[in-house]
Amino acid sequence: MLKEGMAAPQFTLSDKDGKEVSLSDYLGKTVVLYFYPKDNTPGCTRQACAFAGLYGEFEKKNAVVIGISRDSSQSHAKFAEKNSLPFILLSDPELKVINEYGVWQEKKMYGKVSMGVVRTTFIIGEDGSIKKIMPKVKPDTNAADVLKYLG
Repeated sequence: MLKEGMAAPQFTLSDKDGKEVSLSDYLGKTVVLYFYPKDNTPGCTRQACAFAGLYGEFEKKNAVVIGISRDSSQSHAKFAEKNSLPFILLSDPELKVINEYGVWQEKKMYGKVSMGVVRTTFIIGEDGSIKKIMPKVKPDTNAADVLKYLG
């Protein structure tokens, strides 16, 4: 179980263009790492568009936004293009990083229980440690809540 103050688990995943991106590439910057269930679903689209709309504010705070889901790099490329997303989307089809960060959990929807990604945001400090964990975030307010936390 990850806790605030711990070192963030390191990873390398492919982005929407198939290029490998590592968390360690961003030491010295604040990383807003958000996990979401699926490209092109209503909540995930609203969440991504909210981050896109505030992206300039994140840049002013020396923060990098990274979204991770199980979707393929090709799916991410279409999702990013369709919604003009300026930030990094990483593909984790094997659930390696999703499991390391503990966001693959039991979910209940319409009385049905299934496993899936629980929408969670981690704020990782310039030193690579977890500064804040925001579990079960709301897609419409997540980006603004993160900005408020960053001050």
